[in-house]
Amino acid sequence: MTETLPAMPVHRAAPLDPPLEYHRLREEQPVTRVRFPNGTSGWLVTRFEEGSAVFADPRLSARRPRHDTPEGEVSEAGEEAPFNPTFVMMDEPDHGRYRRLLAGRFTPKSVRRTLQPYIDRIVDEHLDAIAAGPATFDFVQAMALPVPCLVICELLGVPYADRDGFHHATEAMMDMANSRAERDRGARWLIDYITRLVADKRRTGAADGLLAELIAVADGEDGFLTDDELIGMGVLLLFAGHDTTAAMMGLSVFTLLTHPEQRADLAAHPEKTGQAVEELLRYLTIVQFGLGRVALEDLEFAGQHIARGDLVVVAMPAANRDPRAFDDPDSPDFDRRMSRHLAFGFGVHQCLGQNIARAELTTVLPRLLARFPGLRLAVPADQVPMDTHGTNYAVKKLMVTR
Repeated sequence: MTETLPAMPVHRAAPLDPPLEYHRLREEQPVTRVRFPNGTSGWLVTRFEEGSAVFADPRLSARRPRHDTPEGEVSEAGEEAPFNPTFVMMDEPDHGRYRRLLAGRFTPKSVRRTLQPYIDRIVDEHLDAIAAGPATFDFVQAMALPVPCLVICELLGVPYADRDGFHHATEAMMDMANSRAERDRGARWLIDYITRLVADKRRTGAADGLLAELIAVADGEDGFLTDDELIGMGVLLLFAGHDTTAAMMGLSVFTLLTHPEQRADLAAHPEKTGQAVEELLRYLTIVQFGLGRVALEDLEFAGQHIARGDLVVVAMPAANRDPRAFDDPDSPDFDRRMSRHLAFGFGVHQCLGQNIARAELTTVLPRLLARFPGLRLAVPADQVPMDTHGTNYAVKKLMVTR
């Protein structure tokens, strides 16, 4: 007899809140079997502590099948995926070996020293352009998208002139409403692009950016990094390094424009910016379908028997709204004191680029409010188009008037 399972919640009743069904699951079935969007089954975890435990448990492997693809697509990332995702699909000790190649460029100290002056300059330039342009404009196109694109180009050594190509390819690849063929075409574009860029840098001896540093490692005597791994890292850093922050920036501004108390608080107290950004990261949690792990052995977890090979997915938007971990979690509170959240994951696989995202958000939000204190939505909030099919939840367009 075929097991009938409830579907993973995906429908949102309000644009800035996770699916309402998560409330019931957190209270009644915090670790429960569900049917994922592609039709496969597994375990869904909706509480904060249990979600943290999933990410920290060495019995649960990062090498997992996709669960967020359209119905019927069950291919395993890293085997049938168009590009080599390298360390994000590895367990220890291999994961750490590859991650250490990059980690030094993503520390808070490195970001402050090497990227913050550049971020300051380009944010001010974009604010100037907004001030000189039409009173009503799309914030996504005016700032939320170009600023992260510029930053990742600066970091990697990628020509900014190619931004439309790599962004459109990223959109195609990450939109789960697209067919597998359409998503693969986006991925193939990115692979071909990074492959050509690597070849150009080798031919010219260009030493600018992290991509050139990785080329030097790949061409070194020990042959530690293969070309497939090099290209996979370049693809991963390029698409993840701009799409995630663009999504978060657009959602953050949408939140501020629809929460006047929090907006006034941040405008009056810019010293709260770092704390406000952490709260927005928790409150919004853009990874809308969660992240999965696979059981390497039979195990007992939170009162459930997880069999070897079972997929376990942490619903991060639900976990970050868990009232056991956060008081009044469904309201953004810029005075909230919290030790951590799960917006960037947890454990050894925690998002590598999180400090760059923080630098961009903490630069843009207070300067935007100070420069345009009358900024407001140009359309009703319920008419703001939302990306409900992308791997990252986002606003597609945010029309505002300064």
